[in-house]
Amino acid sequence: MTGDDHALARDLAALAGRRLLELRALGGEQDGLRKAGDRLSHDFLTAELAARRPGDVVLSEEGADNPARLAARRVWIVDPLDGTREFGEPGRTDWAVHVALWERSDTSDSGDLTAGAVALPAQDRVLSTAEPPPAAAGEAPGKMRIVVSRSRPPAFVRNISGLIDAELVPLGSAGAKVAAVVNGEVDAYVHGGGFYEWDTAAPVAVARAAGLHASRIDGSALAYNQADLLMPDILVCRPALAGTLLRAIREVTHAP
Repeated sequence: MTGDDHALARDLAALAGRRLLELRALGGEQDGLRKAGDRLSHDFLTAELAARRPGDVVLSEEGADNPARLAARRVWIVDPLDGTREFGEPGRTDWAVHVALWERSDTSDSGDLTAGAVALPAQDRVLSTAEPPPAAAGEAPGKMRIVVSRSRPPAFVRNISGLIDAELVPLGSAGAKVAAVVNGEVDAYVHGGGFYEWDTAAPVAVARAAGLHASRIDGSALAYNQADLLMPDILVCRPALAGTLLRAIREVTHAP
């Protein structure tokens, strides 16, 4: 760690979120607002990180990939505006700002997420590793609730819901989905079909800090700062539900 990276992730996500709220309040045509939001938050986050952590590499959804990140010891993985679609829709609160830090181990070439924050500006909330939120524990009370993509819920998740009698809850950004699991509003988030490292890095850092299970849908570990930034799938849930969900996923996907 350099200084307090947990607090820096939290503060930058919150400040970017504040700027996005101000931009959103101005209104305007939806597509133009979305593009302006992406650019505003990206420019702010990259400038702040360049000033405050000048030796680090930044990987942003809105910026060009820097090949130097593969050899770097510290890489900030940011999604300046996760849920751009929802940001452009008046009244929607399921969009987020993601700021995460990946660090290489001192004893090997591998690395992992070490700090992260998910700001939910329209909900006036920031979840971060600076003050890990207490996650809901134990079994789900009543029917399990699984949060899924609002625009592209994978078919296999519908099959899981039928197999274990779970309720599917559509929501916008990945950050908002994981926050809903952390806050106990839902019990799990399952997604397949692919997204990118910046979609999940900060949410996973927060989920882990809160004591939640976070893995690929086959149970294997999530890896970041990879040469290929595409991430196939994810499972985030209460630890007590991981076994049930992984077994159901194997059954409906016919995995060995």
